[in-house]
This record gives sequence, C-alpha cells and structure tokens, in this order.
Amino acid sequence: MPELPEVEALRVFLDENLVGKEIARVLPLAVSALKTYDPPLTALEGGTVTGVARHGKFLDIGVGPLHLVTHLARAGWLHWRDSFPATPPRPGKGPLALRTVLTGGDGFDLTEAGTTKRLAVYLVRDPAEVPGIVRLGPDPLDDAFDRDAFAALLAGERRRIKGALRDQSLIAGIGNAYSDEILHAAKMSPFKLTASLTDDETTRLHTALRTTLQDAVARSSGVAAGKLKAEKKSGLRVHGRAGEPCPVCGDTIREVSFSDSSLQYCPTCQTGGKPLADRRLSKLLK
Repeated sequence: MPELPEVEALRVFLDENLVGKEIARVLPLAVSALKTYDPPLTALEGGTVTGVARHGKFLDIGVGPLHLVTHLARAGWLHWRDSFPATPPRPGKGPLALRTVLTGGDGFDLTEAGTTKRLAVYLVRDPAEVPGIVRLGPDPLDDAFDRDAFAALLAGERRRIKGALRDQSLIAGIGNAYSDEILHAAKMSPFKLTASLTDDETTRLHTALRTTLQDAVARSSGVAAGKLKAEKKSGLRVHGRAGEPCPVCGDTIREVSFSDSSLQYCPTCQTGGKPLADRRLSKLLK
C-alpha cells in the first residue's frame, strides 16, 4: 500500500511533470473507482494543472477551480506515460481504472491490481468535500507536529500503539509498513498500550516516527514514479521480511497474522526476546 513517503514522492514527481500542462482527455475505465459525478470528469478537459498537493495518503491534482483527488488504497498506483496507444482502452478490462491524457501526448494512468477494488477517485471543488480528507489527523511531517503535539494526541488514547499509528484520524499518512518500521526504530512492541507510555518512551517514539518518515521521503526524492514501489521495499528493515535476520541485532524477524494483514517485528529489539502470540497460527495448532 502506498503510504505517506510514496504519495509525497508522487506529489513531487507530478509537480515537476504535470503542473502547467493542459488536459486533453480523461477516460474513466473502472466505474467502481469513481466516487463523485458532479462535476463530471469531462470538466477537466481543456483545463490546466495548477498544482499538486498531498493530504495524508490522498493525492490532490488542482485543475483551475477543481481538484482531482485519488486514494490509491492497498493495490493502486499511478503510472506516468510519455505516450499512449492510438486505440482507446476498453472499460473493465485489466487493472486500468482511469487514464488522463495531456495535449502534449503524455499523461498518467491510475491502476489497481487484484480483485478487491478500493482505489477511489473524486472530482470536487474543494478537497474538504472528500470524506476521508475531512477526517484526517495532523500530518506528521508538518513542522507543528513536535513531541508535545504528539504526546497530546496520545494522551486520550487507550489502545495498542500499532493501531494508534495507523489511525488516519489520529495521524495522517502512516500505514501498515511504516508503523512496523517506526516501532522497530523505537525498539517498542506493536502491542504496547498507548496509556503505558512513559515520557521518555513518547519522546523516543516521536523521534523514530519523524526520522523514519523523513528518511523514506529522502530516499524517494528524485525516483521516477515507476520505481517507487521497489525503492520502498528495499528500504524496509522489518516489514515484509519475516524469517530474515534483523539488520540491527541479527535475530529472526517474526510475524503476527490477522484476517487481512500482518505485522512484522524483531523480538530482541522490541519485545525483550519474547515472541508475540500469533492467533491465526495458534488456531491451526489446536
């Protein structure tokens, strides 16, 4: 799933390659992806891209008074094209969800792999019309997101820290992968309760959060849109690396599986050497 660093890298890439260009055609190819109908997508045609913004994991392309907003969800991606085939694509065929062609012949595709379709596209006059944006918490890369602001957010929480980090209404932009990375950097169990954090642990967690995201953004800087997924994977130390040695201590990275996701962690670095209970595995052993 694209998270804050990858969406921020896409924003920078599009800011450099899209702003100032005129849109010739917008072709919706997956009805499930389009979440609004007024104004219609044809209202973008003939308009000039004026800016690109990011709201958490949402990408916001400004075209005059309108905003083409997309959330790539778990399996969506943006592909830049220098040119397109002369024959228009057929709706409902393959992963292609939306095509935007510029007057110069270049543009981009939005695609979504798999059968579960969660990619979302909105055309609105104000980003605040998108329900997911209205609910977003503060951006963790904002200068105002200091240690005290972070502590104030956690003060009213009573849950596991992994879930708190992933809650978009609490902190915008962090998903499953970077929450694993942040907790590994902070040497903290994903099952630790927010209410049990000491002042020193809160400081350590805030530092790990900011550093992990800033480093990921820096690694993605200048990387072409088509290579961002590979860059993300290469930079992860524990997420998606169950069974591999921890790059810090050498212990084996372990996994806890849930119905539709999983988390990875290092027992030595994060849980005092104790493996966390994997409920799915426990059921299989009964």
